[in-house]
Amino acid sequence: MRQPSVIARRVAAASVSLVVAAGAAACGPKDNDAKSSGGDSRPHKGGTLTVLNTSPQADFDPARLYTSGGGNVPSLVFRTLTTRNRENGAAGAQVVPDLATDTGRPSKNATVWTYTLKKGLKYEDGTPITSADIKYGIERSFAAELSGGAPYLRDWLIGGAGYQGPYKDKKGLDSIETPDALTIVFHLNKPEGEFPYLGTQTQFTPVPKAKDTGTKYEEHPVSSGPYKVVRNENDGERLTLERNTYWSASTDAERKAYPDRIDVRSGLDSAVINQRLSSSQGADSAAVTTDTNLGPAELAKVTGDKELASRVGTGHFGYTNYLAFNPKVKPFDDPKVRQAISYAIDRSSVINAAGGSSLAEPATTYLPNQKSFGYTPYDLFPAGASGNAAKAKELLAQAGHKNGLTITLTHSNGKDFETSPEIATAVQDALKKAGITVKLQGLEENDYSDKIHSVKNEPGFFLAHWGADWPSGGPFLAPIFDGRQIVKDGANFNSGFLDDKSVNDEIDAINKLTDLDEAAERWGALDKKIGEQALTVPLFHPVYKRLYGEGVKNIVISDWTGVLDISQVAVK
Repeated sequence: MRQPSVIARRVAAASVSLVVAAGAAACGPKDNDAKSSGGDSRPHKGGTLTVLNTSPQADFDPARLYTSGGGNVPSLVFRTLTTRNRENGAAGAQVVPDLATDTGRPSKNATVWTYTLKKGLKYEDGTPITSADIKYGIERSFAAELSGGAPYLRDWLIGGAGYQGPYKDKKGLDSIETPDALTIVFHLNKPEGEFPYLGTQTQFTPVPKAKDTGTKYEEHPVSSGPYKVVRNENDGERLTLERNTYWSASTDAERKAYPDRIDVRSGLDSAVINQRLSSSQGADSAAVTTDTNLGPAELAKVTGDKELASRVGTGHFGYTNYLAFNPKVKPFDDPKVRQAISYAIDRSSVINAAGGSSLAEPATTYLPNQKSFGYTPYDLFPAGASGNAAKAKELLAQAGHKNGLTITLTHSNGKDFETSPEIATAVQDALKKAGITVKLQGLEENDYSDKIHSVKNEPGFFLAHWGADWPSGGPFLAPIFDGRQIVKDGANFNSGFLDDKSVNDEIDAINKLTDLDEAAERWGALDKKIGEQALTVPLFHPVYKRLYGEGVKNIVISDWTGVLDISQVAVK
């Protein structure tokens, strides 16, 4: 999920169709079980779950969604080859089978992946789901009119780069084979040990060719999951889902499907959503949100109310907020200047500006502090809680700036508590103590996004953030630090323009690994190696705090999404 403010990619947080809803490490099974027990014990089937959101579930077509793990609302309708494990905490960061019998069988060099579908899979109309449907669903995601999904298939599949989709090229992709109705084989142009993670993206949703209506498919996509769409108004602003009677729990170990009906209402103000969840009146008693956090003021109120506090789900998405340097712009071409700023940063004040320690955790590593990413603790430029101004001044003097220097920090004017004026001002105040005068350049959101992702116009010093497409170091480090991913004529995310052969080679070597635990260790070591170049200053990892109605039970928050998983909840 790339920077959420830019495009619904690598995401899951702000953008993220998933995507958009992002987040990860839960407060833990113990907390969640205690909250969800509510007096009587086991969850039961029945009732209507209401979802109150600010952003509509737009482009409700599996080809156009950018949703890691299948998304939240989308995964109620769209099943994929693999999916996220629907459990609390770290266990939820694992990839597990969904439509397939396993997470995939790789060839020796991980360039060929074979999957077998479970028997008895059916669409909402009772017709069988076949491997040809998955192949077609993937191929239609290449059509220009259905763009928006993750770019990996175009990059990884042999012939993917030039494929135009089935509307223009009816022959399809030779790199996807379906030797029989239950088998599908993928041929990749390079080793990719994390292909099972990619199989969780909604582009792997089966689509029956005979029912494909192109750009209108989103109005009534054919369900392969426990719910079907019976209403889609105003481009996803109002979605009504009801049971798919042909879905069978015997083929789906992940989705509980307790409610009879899901009513998604979007376009609401965040304050209104939190007020309605707080009051829990009428239908709002059985309501949740998948995209609205508690703000600092709201959290303070909730914390003081024991009953409300018991209805707050806590999670951490794989996401890092940081300062970025452009080493092509002076004085940031000097590593000592970048190191000085790293030492001078006051993370306590930055965290306060982000809403306090309940909503943000200090970061000294670029990778999020979760095992699945390969998190390896390090603090190469120890600033302590409030910055090390003395060390910063020492480095500045060595760099020829004994009388200090003046620099410009570019930020967004958006009120996101991540790249916004509050964070920029905290950085400005901290660096002043080290003799660095910071001028603030605030830009409107679109201008900010365009500028920081332009090779030609990228500023020398700016606030940035990155979220993971799936819980691994690969989609976190490669887009930012792989020199081969520098984009000169489009949105570039390698802000430090790092093109280090040893880094590129290690990325390739890790991608060959199908042992994801071994890969995680290597990603952690690579993170530390890259960190030595001081191309970024990690600031904090966000914490997600979200209310849910008093009638909602069976709360599950995984380290994959960091938010309440609506496929697990039951309502009274």
